Amino acid sequence: MKVKFGVIGADPVLRSNFVFEYFPRERGEMVAICDFNPEMLEAFKKAYPELAGARAYTDYREMLKDPELEAVFVIVRDGFHEELAVAALEAGKAVYLEKPLAITIEGCDHILETAYRTGSKLMIGHNMRYMDFVLKMKEVIDSGLIGEVQAVWCRHFVSYGSCYYRSWCSVRKNCTGLLLQKGAHDIDIIHWLTGAYTKRVTAMGRLSVYNRTVNRLKPGDRIDRMYSHRPDCWPPLETANLQPEMDVEDHSMMLMQLDNGVQASYEQCMYTPDSERNYTFIGTKGRVENVGDYSGNNVEVHVWTQKGLRREPDIIHRIKLRPGSHGGADVLIARAFFDFILDGKAPSVSPVAARYAVAAGVQAHYSMRNGNVPADIPPLRRELAEYFDNGQHK
Repeated sequence: MKVKFGVIGADPVLRSNFVFEYFPRERGEMVAICDFNPEMLEAFKKAYPELAGARAYTDYREMLKDPELEAVFVIVRDGFHEELAVAALEAGKAVYLEKPLAITIEGCDHILETAYRTGSKLMIGHNMRYMDFVLKMKEVIDSGLIGEVQAVWCRHFVSYGSCYYRSWCSVRKNCTGLLLQKGAHDIDIIHWLTGAYTKRVTAMGRLSVYNRTVNRLKPGDRIDRMYSHRPDCWPPLETANLQPEMDVEDHSMMLMQLDNGVQASYEQCMYTPDSERNYTFIGTKGRVENVGDYSGNNVEVHVWTQKGLRREPDIIHRIKLRPGSHGGADVLIARAFFDFILDGKAPSVSPVAARYAVAAGVQAHYSMRNGNVPADIPPLRRELAEYFDNGQHK
């Protein structure tokens, strides 16, 4: 049996291409593609001629009327996640929604309430839960080797940060902020590996570099978001062709009090020369840390359990990356969606977890923009939490 599915959003910058390349052919059949931009649909047909038979739409409402369609991947700009996910769920389709779940807490809860009421299946694209270095750190923590985790640090270096200031991400109204847009991944991993959600945050951050650049895009100019991978985008202050309007922070720092007593910090910088997510989990018997993540060939997970004045870890786990983008995680998460639909196998990321990752990011942005005040995370309605924690069964 194959699931007949469609994709809303054909922009490769938003990573719709991971679906086209990695969906399991023996489990799914792509029958529809939608993008408001006809040029994107033409580019899709040329790039993937084997999928060009999919019915093409420029209006998602028309696509969702297709009775043959059983499931949809929603891969669009963050600010449209709520609208399109709700429409697809209301139409009775199983939904894969790219992270973040939404850009507001209210938007997240609206999506969850719709999935609960309609019974339509909902999965969120937190692909970092399928990355081998994350899974190895979780294995170490769950084994008890480092004892009870009490403190967590995460540093996120982003060498390609200028691309976010050449696109819709440069303004708050479209994404709330980059600590949410990018950091939702990291907040979720902190929650997952510690077994708790954030209940209070405080944060600071500011737009400190990209707002000082001179040569900006003009209205109507085409956006090449991957511009930052070219050598002429460095150093950051000399980067050209950024958006004329920008008001999102290019470095951010947040402190999180989790509901099980664990305390965590997350730091993000969008103008570093290198790129890496570096996590450290410290427990009562040791600590675990990753060196490298899903890019490059030297990814390791280091574990310290013995006291001493030395830098060498006691255990080194060398991670072999799988084939496919994001260290093979995109292959695994694409398959997980079809396993969810066909076999009822709940994905490793719950919509509840995705909601709390967004909520922590939203409240961190509120804190940093209001004098670094502490901000509490509003809890999700109990019946919604129970429904999703039960694998979306009432």
